[in-house]
Amino acid sequence: MTLPAVDSGLVVVDKPAGITSHDVVSRVRRLAGTRKVGHAGTLDPMATGVLVLGINRATRLLGHLMLTEKAYDATIRLGVATTTDDAEGEVVSTAPVDGLTEDAIRAALATFVGDIEQVPTAVSAIKVDGQRAYARVRAGEDVQLAARPVTIHALDVHDVSPDPTTGTIDVRISVRCSSGTYIRAIARDLGVLLQVGGHLSALRRTAVGAFDLGVAHTLDELGEQFRFVPIADAARATFASYDLDERRTADVRVGRKLDVSLIGPTAVFSPDGEFLALYEPTGEPGQARPVAVFV
Repeated sequence: MTLPAVDSGLVVVDKPAGITSHDVVSRVRRLAGTRKVGHAGTLDPMATGVLVLGINRATRLLGHLMLTEKAYDATIRLGVATTTDDAEGEVVSTAPVDGLTEDAIRAALATFVGDIEQVPTAVSAIKVDGQRAYARVRAGEDVQLAARPVTIHALDVHDVSPDPTTGTIDVRISVRCSSGTYIRAIARDLGVLLQVGGHLSALRRTAVGAFDLGVAHTLDELGEQFRFVPIADAARATFASYDLDERRTADVRVGRKLDVSLIGPTAVFSPDGEFLALYEPTGEPGQARPVAVFV
């Protein structure tokens, strides 16, 4: 089933392991019958879970979406460090974990909660002098990235499981964090803190902003029945909303300022419920200006 070319909205995909985010975009382009498809927030090939894509006009919305908070389920393996800080990299060091207690692991993870400075993993999409960091690493360069502020809103430890056959410890956690947080970096830094090394062995993103696994569909499900969140519903789910009268609707259609009081970016709608634009306060009392107009 394909979408008419005029339709716009968000597709929330439950990405499988083993493919890239771009692979998902290519598949959705075929299913939707349009090349105007983009994604918000890359997932590594080994990771699964929520990947939000925009179709047609909604691709312009992706850059404005307040998808600042994300949620993950992850497994950290202690006792082994890798080149990529995850299971896809080569092992660079191992260390015995016999002396590690569950209390020590939980106490160490508690120090990551809150506003922290995190050094992103070197194998990342961050650009260094115009080139992706991962490309420089794969070319043999020693890439050093600067720490950046991130927020870990919550980090829950579900299970701490020693594995006598591998001589490692697996730690299952759930994380709610700000955009830009690297769960691989948490695994790496936990291993450094406990002096045994660590890497991410499994990752599943459970939510991106207002969109979670409850509204996500696998690629196979989308192939059978293509489902998407209409752009108006996506805007209401993500931003504050303001319903306009006919006069102000006419002003929005030509990009004029509005004589309304808003707090932060706001999705504005016509009397019949059509999503028109994103507006923000101008700084002058009772005035708002367009950020992006979608009609």
